Amino acid sequence: MADLAEYHRKRDFAKTAEPAGKVGKGAGNRFIVQKHDATRLHYDFRLEADGVLKSWAVTRGPSLNPEDRRLAVRTEDHPLSYADFEGTIPAKEYGGGTVMLWDSGIWAPVEGKSAKDIDKGHLHFTLDGKRMRGEWLLVRMKGKPGEARENWLLRKIDDKEAGGSDDLVARELTSVKTGRTMAEIAADKAGETPLAGKKGKAFDQAMAEADGHTKRKVKRVRSARPPAFHAPQLATLVDHVPAGNQWLHEIKFDGYRAMIAAAGSTVTIYTRSGLDWTDKFSEIADRIAALDLPPALIDGEIVKLDGDGNPNFSALQKAIKSEGSAGGLTLFAFDLLSADGEDLTARPNIERKERLAALLPPDDPVIRVSDHVIGAGEKLFDAMCKAGQEGIISKKADAPYRGTRTNAWLKVKCTRRQEFVIIGWSASSAKSRRFRSLLLGQVRDGKLVYAGKVGTGFDGDTIDMLADLFAVRAQDSPAALVPRPEARGAHWIKPDLVAEIAFAEYTADDVLRHASFIALRSDKKAEDVLREVPKPVEAAESAFRITHRDRVIFPESKATKGDLADYYQKIGPLMLPWAAGRPLSLVRCPQGRARQCFFQKHDAGTFGEHVAHIPIVEKDGHKEDYIYVRTVEGLLACVQMGTIEFHGWGARIEDVEKPDRMIFDLDPDIDLDFADVRKAAHDIRAALSDIGLISFAMLSGGKGIHVVVPLTPDADWDAVKDFARRFSLALAQAEPERFVATMSKAKRKGRIFLDWLRNQRGATAVMPYGVRAREQAPVAAPVTWDELDGFDKASAFTIADAGRLIERAGSKALRGWGVAAQHLPDV
Repeated sequence: MADLAEYHRKRDFAKTAEPAGKVGKGAGNRFIVQKHDATRLHYDFRLEADGVLKSWAVTRGPSLNPEDRRLAVRTEDHPLSYADFEGTIPAKEYGGGTVMLWDSGIWAPVEGKSAKDIDKGHLHFTLDGKRMRGEWLLVRMKGKPGEARENWLLRKIDDKEAGGSDDLVARELTSVKTGRTMAEIAADKAGETPLAGKKGKAFDQAMAEADGHTKRKVKRVRSARPPAFHAPQLATLVDHVPAGNQWLHEIKFDGYRAMIAAAGSTVTIYTRSGLDWTDKFSEIADRIAALDLPPALIDGEIVKLDGDGNPNFSALQKAIKSEGSAGGLTLFAFDLLSADGEDLTARPNIERKERLAALLPPDDPVIRVSDHVIGAGEKLFDAMCKAGQEGIISKKADAPYRGTRTNAWLKVKCTRRQEFVIIGWSASSAKSRRFRSLLLGQVRDGKLVYAGKVGTGFDGDTIDMLADLFAVRAQDSPAALVPRPEARGAHWIKPDLVAEIAFAEYTADDVLRHASFIALRSDKKAEDVLREVPKPVEAAESAFRITHRDRVIFPESKATKGDLADYYQKIGPLMLPWAAGRPLSLVRCPQGRARQCFFQKHDAGTFGEHVAHIPIVEKDGHKEDYIYVRTVEGLLACVQMGTIEFHGWGARIEDVEKPDRMIFDLDPDIDLDFADVRKAAHDIRAALSDIGLISFAMLSGGKGIHVVVPLTPDADWDAVKDFARRFSLALAQAEPERFVATMSKAKRKGRIFLDWLRNQRGATAVMPYGVRAREQAPVAAPVTWDELDGFDKASAFTIADAGRLIERAGSKALRGWGVAAQHLPDV
């Protein structure tokens, strides 16, 4: 007999808008899924049976992939009227948070089955909903003695409605009832407008308000606090592309620079000078608001793409002017200055990009992450020039973000384009043309000087727009000294309009030759228009000299100290997001890996200026200086001192007491096949997924696999260590023939040791892309879960594969590897 006593006991209906309800009559067959942002985001799956809604909380939401088994925790029965609930439960009430009606439809047991199978713990059924369709399976897991909660698994049956990916919940972000996002529902604090009992005008008004939910733009929530504006980093113009793998190269987009401050549904879009242009780019702002991001400050470029997918600045300007709020635009995001309250400006550039890629959706056609290549800048530059694009931006991979113009960001242009101040115009002899040419100026040595004329590149609309602007800016004399021939018959204006001009070169008199008008730049100030002179790119030199480059470090492959240094020079930008700013222990083998090797974690100052140290209190209460690096030069300084391996703490120097990752090191018995290790890694991933944790795989370069779990650094060492210990022991107890969670060598025979001890204070693990002091110079390599089964050993990559590793790291599949905003679960 269905009973709602537990449902009623948990709720105060004087405070929550949830329906009280009662047990219904008849045999209905509705099903609903409600997205519920409570203590932890989950999806409430409900089936109508016995006059109530039988309910399960699905941790990660349903998946169309039959291989995915999603944990579904049985919860109390809900009244049938709950199937229409969408709104916000007060924060201090049971289940406090936002509720969205995410899916609805009808369900039925498959032939020969019935709803009574729920009591048997095995329900095979079909769904006909807006998002979930086809055959599904709910299976109750065997409970442990004394366990209060009832754990089930929800799985899609492999039929025509199944899919190979698990992106259903990531793809479907709106209510099936009102079309609202979670942010919009949360912004509507009063919840839905009830219709029961309303008549006449009151009914019409309520219907209009309900209909408005599907039409309104995203509301800005005043309580949300996005980050403040930050001055953008600017690039220095150079004459050719810098060489070396310390540089990452991006397309230089022809659009408006944008600094986006976001927090949930509150979004502000600033220009490079700090002007608020949110209204001009409201479509972009609404798109970002719908993502419901944590507080974040994103740097990027807003462009208008033409039919060939190329940025068109003129089309961008017309889009803004024609509608007031431009549509059909695209944001290419390329940097992340802060996220969830954490200032990232001191972090290496490549790490910020990884965090950015993890923050934003991977396949959004409007909000995109700008791709980059490491090395190979000349190839990208040539491709951009052949495609008629502006050029590229080259950025030092290990550089912090600075709100000024620096040599860490360089721009290389296919054609010469700069900004100039319009100081006047000359009349046209053609009646249909309101001016013939523009007279330009530029600030040089602190003074506005004449820079030449431009008479091409205008269409009729541009001429009319400029002429109207000139009419209200007329003045009697020029703002700069203009040669008499050019000044004859000219009309002068106030020098506050900035134009972007393409030109072939400067003449001997420092005026433009073969100039063409590109666009008016209302996002830039006249006083900031300085002449840019391309600087020669300095040859990349090592900050110090690697000595004894011919010394053989790996006798099996004859790889030398020079080979090792070259590998770290190339791969360093990829390694820094994980190794930089983290206490390190080094494996030093000064005479090669076959001779004496030793660990070193303290620095007495012998490593030089590129290696830093931080005092850390050890177990005995004394402070010791621990090594850390910030740059590729720091890595190379360690290599110069005989370092092969870099092992890092699970926390960063900003707060060494709060780990930002958890690692399960799968160390197999020597007689086990690597296929056993791969399967174990997949099983651990699934177990972590069931409790809401995202994990990543890394070939250790030794015998095993590391399962890496990123964490928001808010739990202390004891909590992380205890979780890792309990998780590993539970696996070992569940499958003692496969796993062991103790260090005893005798107990490891034929098993895999789940090394959770790497998650205690002071313990370390090898860094991604770090070399191992083993035969053939293998390296620890990040891999995707999909490709893991294609490897037959943990040492599949060596220092000879630097180019291949760099190419892999730039692939879409590995973008965002090792990055996830998640907290240690309370289980």
